[in-house]
Amino acid sequence: MLGAIIGDIAGSRFEFDNIRSKDFELLAEDCCVTDDSIMTLAVAKAILACNGDWEQLGYNSVKYMREIGRKYPRCGFGGMFRRWVFSNNPEPYNSYGNGAAMRVSPCGFIARTEDEAILLSRKVTEVTHNHPEGLKGAEAVSVAIFMARNQTEKNEIKERMEKDYYALNFTLDSIREDYQFNETCQGTVPQAITAFLESNSFEDAIRNAISIGGDSDTLAAITGSIAEAYYGVPFDLKSRAQSYLDRELLKIYREWEKKSGRLILSESLSLFLRPPDESAIDYEVKETE
Repeated sequence: MLGAIIGDIAGSRFEFDNIRSKDFELLAEDCCVTDDSIMTLAVAKAILACNGDWEQLGYNSVKYMREIGRKYPRCGFGGMFRRWVFSNNPEPYNSYGNGAAMRVSPCGFIARTEDEAILLSRKVTEVTHNHPEGLKGAEAVSVAIFMARNQTEKNEIKERMEKDYYALNFTLDSIREDYQFNETCQGTVPQAITAFLESNSFEDAIRNAISIGGDSDTLAAITGSIAEAYYGVPFDLKSRAQSYLDRELLKIYREWEKKSGRLILSESLSLFLRPPDESAIDYEVKETE
């Protein structure tokens, strides 16, 4: 999840002033968190509040995205999502905006199976972005994160993305000059995935995403979430990124770091707490609008 936050922070100053280069200061003084980080943290809080009972996830997602979002009204919400946050009767609004994909990373990190990664992405997405393209964008990112954190090779991730989600028949160099700001999942998620696939490190992935222009903070947030799952995040970047979070957001992040691992391992760990069986047991621990 921190990979998405770092991507958001790094891309924040370039969203409306694109840079077509990888040569820039990654975390500068004028960088900030935007709705991408805030909603990612809201989804994380919703997941933690479920304590493994995913039937509550849709309700909790609505609760925490609105509760937390109302505290940051000027963080960069798109118009439709802003109205949803402040509505007295929030309903899905058939969006296919890239906000669906930028906030979904906690689902890919907490899921114990690929099917669960898909289920969780749907539950946190359909409360707003219930258009098929919105659901697809979120699912693609959640699945890519799940595959990356399970040491799947890049060529296999690419094959899966192309088979079930998006054509990735382009390179960053081929689109860098002409790629434009795009608020949709279908115009952002393939580019973000490609930025990860062409990278050689976590930081390089973030630089790749920002270097093509467009919706820089959201692109880099999506790319960063997958890159974190594949490479991890260097310690110095972890420390620097957390300094951009205010007290409330930092509290959510630290709670996620503390509790998320327990949820991932809880089912497997329970095997070790059962009385031994004489039979053989195979133990596995395993916005935009």
